[in-house]
Amino acid sequence: MIERILLDKIKSQCFKNKVIILLGARQVGKTTLLKKLVDTLKVNTKWLNADEADIFNELSTANTSTRLLQLIGNDTRLVIIDEAQQISDIGLKLKLLHDNKPELQIIATGSSALDLLNSTNEPLTGRKRTFYLYPVSYQELVNSSNNLEARRTLENRLIFGSYPEVINNPGNEKEILIEIAQSYLYKDILQVEGIRKSSHLEKLLQALAFQVGSEVNYHELSKTIGNIDNNTVEKYLDLLEKTYVIYKLPSLSRNLRNEIKKGKKYYFYDNGIRNVLISNYSPIELRFDKGALWENFLLSERMKANHYQSKFPNTYFWRTHDQAEIDFIEEQDGILNAFEFKWKDTKVRFPDSFLKAYPNHQTRMVNHGNFETFIGDDPEIKV
Repeated sequence: MIERILLDKIKSQCFKNKVIILLGARQVGKTTLLKKLVDTLKVNTKWLNADEADIFNELSTANTSTRLLQLIGNDTRLVIIDEAQQISDIGLKLKLLHDNKPELQIIATGSSALDLLNSTNEPLTGRKRTFYLYPVSYQELVNSSNNLEARRTLENRLIFGSYPEVINNPGNEKEILIEIAQSYLYKDILQVEGIRKSSHLEKLLQALAFQVGSEVNYHELSKTIGNIDNNTVEKYLDLLEKTYVIYKLPSLSRNLRNEIKKGKKYYFYDNGIRNVLISNYSPIELRFDKGALWENFLLSERMKANHYQSKFPNTYFWRTHDQAEIDFIEEQDGILNAFEFKWKDTKVRFPDSFLKAYPNHQTRMVNHGNFETFIGDDPEIKV
């Protein structure tokens, strides 16, 4: 059993008069995490899975606090509503439960932010605490075994990613990834009105998979996919972000005239999903894209670490029109921390134009030998 970092964080927020919202992609382990939480809390619990037709119908038609409380039961202290984004007006229903039975701890999970966040923001203002669960982090692997064991599986993580079922079934990674991609990746998006062709989403994601670490142009993507306009590409990208498949890294532009001002890169939350989209499971020593795999892995792991440590820096990449560039920049308290990613221990020279334009900076190269601090606790940044 891989211990998830969020377990203790969520437990510490239970029974503090807040509705807990747990978001994340399908199959990242939300249900397993909450089952572990129930085991540790040892209170009378009602579990309602909105993916089940009868539960969906009951919750959808329960429009009063009286009916909702009847559904929950008088003796229940903890209620978990799984896949809550399926329920219309879920935010209002959670508010009714919370306001009429404040001693009840409510936890709602969602595999999509499409409806859940939008429908809970206003009704639950001041009443909720939101957590995000990602595929298993490298730090969670270390915590559940040790540094040596985690390093032994590093190349597997670069190729097959970190979904719990993938990690727990060595030898069957490819089949599991294909099942996740075919059965879950587009499920929430295809339920949105107006989204009919999963083939467009597949082609878009394949194009992004081949461009990891490179700037993305909406017009070029629309031509690659075919029969789709720029606005639709942008809409699909937004939906893919909201369903935790990809995330965007914008360009930093403040001082120099020749800086790229509206650039954007897209990365995948999980390396395995990226590789299944291009059907490439070759070992790392045979890959021409090892740099892109390494960059995607480091950025997704850094994002997990920051979130689990409640750190929310501004994040960017940086490039000029004359091709000077930096892989990743975090801005915290007015300080720019600039990072270059290399698989091997290679000397890196940061562009003079950046160093002069941004005097409040710190720089570091992250490689195979020192990456643990970057994706674990605060990195040791060296000027």
